[in-house]
Amino acid sequence: MGKNCWCGSGLPHEACHKAIEDKMRELRAQGYRLPNKRLIKNAAQIEGCREAGRINAMVLDKVAENIRIGMSTQDIDDIVHSYTKELGGIPATLGFEGYPKSVCTSVNDQVCHGIPSKKVILQEGDIVNVDCTTVYNGFVGDASRMFCLGEISENAKKLVETTREAVDIAVSHLKPYCHLGDIGYYINKHARENGFHVVRDIGGHGVGLSMHEDPYVCHIGRLGHGILLIPGMIFTIEPMINETSGDFWMDEQDGWGIYTVDGTLSAQVEYMILITEDGYEILSK
Repeated sequence: MGKNCWCGSGLPHEACHKAIEDKMRELRAQGYRLPNKRLIKNAAQIEGCREAGRINAMVLDKVAENIRIGMSTQDIDDIVHSYTKELGGIPATLGFEGYPKSVCTSVNDQVCHGIPSKKVILQEGDIVNVDCTTVYNGFVGDASRMFCLGEISENAKKLVETTREAVDIAVSHLKPYCHLGDIGYYINKHARENGFHVVRDIGGHGVGLSMHEDPYVCHIGRLGHGILLIPGMIFTIEPMINETSGDFWMDEQDGWGIYTVDGTLSAQVEYMILITEDGYEILSK
């Protein structure tokens, strides 16, 4: 009887990750960069992440049903908090490194990490990113959506659509043993072709067993560069795409809010992705 697999599944290595490990060894010998094996989740962990992602998407669906002009971003936080609890989950951001709320709500020129507030009232023409992270049975689901309030400007519409398209294009190219840099290449290419700018220094990340894991996913990349993506890896793709520049500043008063340098618009869309043995699976969006 062989030893149990290193992934923690409890299964014999031969019946679990031996084929993937052999493939990784072969690729490493050819000079490719490989991730640490600890980034590869076992079947039980994948199922836990899948369920957490499903619950997380349900919370975003609840926001989609209720978001409207005239409500405050605190109202969004209240919906997220109460519905997450109702579903048996925990809002992951609440208390994370001192963050005070259950969700991030970033409006117009806010790139990310907007703190919900009773003072921020959604207006006609606003665009808002709702970034939701949920712990469910010890696993983490993570995704964000853009919402458009009433009639928005043509440029705002184009920015939001371009951001969604960029994520979808990058995801469509995912496959086992492709390069991490491919993601940023396709996102940046689509953003630039439409006249917009990707934020380089804030990116996606591994997720599932905790809220932020390796690898860091930069949304500006080079085709065929970076580590290879191995079946069992779970991470987010979440580009922040700005209207006129990829530069930003942080609100030192609240210590969280990130804004465009010139007050122009920013959009973000986030998917939680699993690399499978024959492609990919979107776990939350």
